[in-house]
Amino acid sequence: MFIRSPIKHLLVGLSVLVVTACVQSPTGRSQLLMMNSSQMAQLGSQSFEELKKKEKIERDPAINQYVNCVTDALLKHVPKQEAFKNWEVVVFDSEQVNAFALPGGKIGVYTGLLKVANNEDQLAAVIGHEIGHVLAKHSNERVTQQQLAGVGMMIGGVALANSEHKELAIAALGAGITYGIILPWGRTQESESDIIGLHLMSEAGFNPRESVSLWQNMAKASKGAPPEFLSTHPSSNTRIKDLREEIPKLPSSGVKRPQCRVPANI
Repeated sequence: MFIRSPIKHLLVGLSVLVVTACVQSPTGRSQLLMMNSSQMAQLGSQSFEELKKKEKIERDPAINQYVNCVTDALLKHVPKQEAFKNWEVVVFDSEQVNAFALPGGKIGVYTGLLKVANNEDQLAAVIGHEIGHVLAKHSNERVTQQQLAGVGMMIGGVALANSEHKELAIAALGAGITYGIILPWGRTQESESDIIGLHLMSEAGFNPRESVSLWQNMAKASKGAPPEFLSTHPSSNTRIKDLREEIPKLPSSGVKRPQCRVPANI
């Protein structure tokens, strides 16, 4: 079959990238990563600095000490990262029930989360989950997916160049990429981070069974969430089921439970 020269070169180059960029995640899942880890760390650090300028930072010493106590206990069991040396934790004064971790070791926790994660074990489940995204290089994987989706759109556009329904066909192809590839992959990454975080919190001495209680709390707090098949996050029921299946497999860490005091003003 005849392939136009520019597309042929693109496909050859893409094939080389696919072969050289295949790695395995911490759970053994095959991944395709095209970005350099140092580049991702730099992007994460830049995004974090911009966010700190826009968001209100929590200054309460007790709240900051609490979040850092939980995070430090988890990070003691995280392997050294080649792309950066130190992790940074910032608590944001916001009603958002959220937390995140970016490449480059940047962790953000919103005070709204502390009202749903009722104790240090539940907070450890969330922060461990977010650290899991960094350890599994999910941001790199997502960037790679978007790059490949863009290539797919370009190839589809050329193939349909002589079609009178070109615009409609490309729009349909875009929807197929979004709901057929990108969102399901997002759910896979979220589920993987749940498992990584579960193991991490257990290794650090936190109670892994509290991860189930956390997602039961999350389910109550997220009424009106979109159906699972249109979401990048698994449903709370799915997460609870997966966590309950994984908990009996956890080895005993023998680590004493961290003593992180929950502030009275949360």
